[in-house]
Amino acid sequence: MRREKPDVYVLALYISDLAATLLSFVAAEGLRQTLPYGRPFDVQFGGLNLTIGAMALVIWTCTFRQLSAYDPNRVLRVVNEIQIVFTAVGISTLLLAGALYFSFRGLSRLLFVYFAVLDVFLILLFRLVLRLLFRALGVRRTAALRILLVGAGEVGCHMAEVLDERRWMGLQVLGLLDDDPHKAGQTVGGFPVLGTLDQTPQLVQQYGIHEVIIALPTYAHKRLTELVHLLNQLPVNVRVVPDFFTLAYLRPSIGLLGDIPLVTLKEPAFSATQLVVKRVLDMSIAFLLLLLLWPVLLLIALWIKLDSAGPVLFRQQRVGWHGRLFLIYKYRTMTSGAENNQEEILEQDENGRHFLRKRKGDPRVTRAGHTLRRWSLDELPQLINVLKGEMSLVGPRPELPLLVQDYEPWQHKRFSVPPGITGWWQITGRSDQPSSLHVEQDLHYVRNYSLWLDLQILVRTIGVVIRGTGAY
Repeated sequence: MRREKPDVYVLALYISDLAATLLSFVAAEGLRQTLPYGRPFDVQFGGLNLTIGAMALVIWTCTFRQLSAYDPNRVLRVVNEIQIVFTAVGISTLLLAGALYFSFRGLSRLLFVYFAVLDVFLILLFRLVLRLLFRALGVRRTAALRILLVGAGEVGCHMAEVLDERRWMGLQVLGLLDDDPHKAGQTVGGFPVLGTLDQTPQLVQQYGIHEVIIALPTYAHKRLTELVHLLNQLPVNVRVVPDFFTLAYLRPSIGLLGDIPLVTLKEPAFSATQLVVKRVLDMSIAFLLLLLLWPVLLLIALWIKLDSAGPVLFRQQRVGWHGRLFLIYKYRTMTSGAENNQEEILEQDENGRHFLRKRKGDPRVTRAGHTLRRWSLDELPQLINVLKGEMSLVGPRPELPLLVQDYEPWQHKRFSVPPGITGWWQITGRSDQPSSLHVEQDLHYVRNYSLWLDLQILVRTIGVVIRGTGAY
């Protein structure tokens, strides 16, 4: 019989959300009676009752659970938690409004608005207080989920770091086990190596372990089988970390096909819904900007033509979504034909791979080009690429084919999403960093994509453009 131990922090979150929702209803009715807005209020015909409260709790519970609002991985960071809470409360409020339409249509609409606003505020406030309490006071040793890690290799160390980051949630790593004699008695990843794999059952009983996480390399499959058989006799949860990190394309996931577990190493970075929402946002903003800025676009074109000989637009082949080639459009900021001298800004690393490093004071940049680059106005024609579906407003920068041919396999992951006019790299360094480094930052965007992240990047891009960081 395995000992199942509840997640203290998740349980506290759930109770906190329900308390905040019920308090929001009570406070909303109090505001409706106090504030001098709306028609005269009658508690008997337009107020709350137990049935409405029960409906709200059921809807909030189902919606928050469906949107993973209690998943520690989703709410570990405050920004992600705020996004999830806003989404969950918004959907829950719409569902409750629909339910009230068919049951308690007489509920004061103004009261309902007060409730919706208060609910978002109080849930976030309660969660913040809860987070601070857990961080400040910690979870009592007797209440913590005691964990033993089997395997002190690369995967085990990474797992220890992840668990340590969540320690304030009630996760306590007692130590690691490994058969490597050189690691015996040492500290790995900040945790002691307590013994060998053969000592696992003994240490589980000695330390009162609740959960054993096995993080052995794939070649130790036989050892893994033996260990799991031994642990099946003890009241402890057993989990296995599949050693597929080097193969994982984006975020690996585990599912069932019939009764067969499957580890998904590669699937689309965007769901169908996310792709549609992103495309609608791109089309709407790109069309609106072109509609508003066309006089400015014409003036810039005239300025470029008068400033130096050559075409107004610069066209160059780039690698886009799924590795497809396309022509990117920019205002020409260099002397005509400057792209034929790319070797002037190409460098090589110690492995002979090429990377691009832009330099200040590049003599090929025209007078108009300096100003256009300073304010990133040379990127405006890429709105046409966005309308054509070749680019997005936000995404990894479209790369030169010459540089892509030197990519390692893991770097090709950046092509799993459409390239963008701006992106994570642009707001964290731009040309101040060599192009070889922005691949890792592009992958950060791919792995953590959300509509909220897109909106953050768009807003922060404005500040970067104003400051002129890395623009040359």
